[in-house]
Amino acid sequence: MKDASLPSAPTFEFEASESNVRSYCRQMPAVFCRAVNARVWDESGIEYIDFLSACGSLNYGHNNPVLKARVIDYLACDGVLNGLDLHTVAKRDFLREFREIILAPRDMTYRVQFTGPTGTNAVEAALKLARKITGRRSIVAFTNAFHGMSLGSLSVSARRQSRHSAGVSLEHVVRLPFDGYLGAGTAELDRYEAMVNDPSGGLEPPAAFIVETVQGEGGLNVARQEWLAQLAALTKRLGALLIVDDVQAGCGRTGDFFSFEGAGISPDLICLAKSIGGLGLPMALLLIKPEHDQWSPGEHNGTFRGNNLAFVAAAAALRFWRDPDFIRALFLSATRIRSWIGELTAELGASQVQPRGRGLMSGIAFADHTVGLRVAAEAFRSRLLIETSGPNSEVVKLMPPLTIEHDVLEDGLCRLRAAIDFVMDREHLRFPARKVA
Repeated sequence: MKDASLPSAPTFEFEASESNVRSYCRQMPAVFCRAVNARVWDESGIEYIDFLSACGSLNYGHNNPVLKARVIDYLACDGVLNGLDLHTVAKRDFLREFREIILAPRDMTYRVQFTGPTGTNAVEAALKLARKITGRRSIVAFTNAFHGMSLGSLSVSARRQSRHSAGVSLEHVVRLPFDGYLGAGTAELDRYEAMVNDPSGGLEPPAAFIVETVQGEGGLNVARQEWLAQLAALTKRLGALLIVDDVQAGCGRTGDFFSFEGAGISPDLICLAKSIGGLGLPMALLLIKPEHDQWSPGEHNGTFRGNNLAFVAAAAALRFWRDPDFIRALFLSATRIRSWIGELTAELGASQVQPRGRGLMSGIAFADHTVGLRVAAEAFRSRLLIETSGPNSEVVKLMPPLTIEHDVLEDGLCRLRAAIDFVMDREHLRFPARKVA
């Protein structure tokens, strides 16, 4: 019998039972029950537009019918679900599709390591392998970086609050300024190289550099192609490995399948997760140049590295990259978001807002650091799911599904614009942009 003294609010069970560590649900306090592509409904039937995409793990939207049908068929046929690292048909199909659709057309030759189900598992494997190959300990990481919450990944992440939660010293990391951080550029990379090569510079050669080409949690900071090229050249000169963390920016989120393609670099190790699972199913990969595949059998493993249901969905999702209509729609959505942000910036003025990010991983940085969270909260009241990023949550982050319909995208942008107008007008923050003579 139900205790009449207990509250009956829809969120009571979560508040009574779930850990205080929960966060997204505090910003978007609804109980969701159904979702299709970029639309989500709560249990009362209220519809929301999703500009969150489960933090980039749903690039192909909620319940994509092609992917869902493939998963249902696999389940109906009693397909193997967890195979550890045993050979399975599902894994073979994924490896073939990944090689033929993604790697071969880009003239990329990598071995594929199935690590564990999340991005931090891929990062941990990359750090561990780089240290094994080079025999060195230190890793070079960058300001505003985020690479995961397990200890190794946390050590190369930058956010103070997250690092303090470790409860232990996070060592063997050298922190350099990311491109554009307080005006930083390639000169800082040159200075670091000089210090490593100077017998009195006080720095040992590193095992690896780890970098996000677009810093998702750090505020959608974009590294310039020339900076990435210089970083890759420096890594090679120092005998270190270059790790690109493409967990959030990969799988088409910034336009190309890999976020670094335009820079013409060839990372030694590439971390993939989130949307590589196709339908939001947990899956992570470490791509390893063949000469660096120096693991001994079983030296790094994980119980859920053989999520065959994710392999099935992932293989089906990769086939979208053969579809010209999919590529065209992705380009049009990215173009529309870029133009929308440009219009907003021109109207409000560069002293108020700055464009951030790239592709469908774009955003708006507010000069007043209190505005971002208030805009996100107002957007939720307008039934738009969106999050913030950056050191002070000053960046409102647009990450709709790559497959979002044009009319739904326009509706979401209208809701976001209304939320921005409401907050800025209420707080008397709106000033006319100065016209350039």
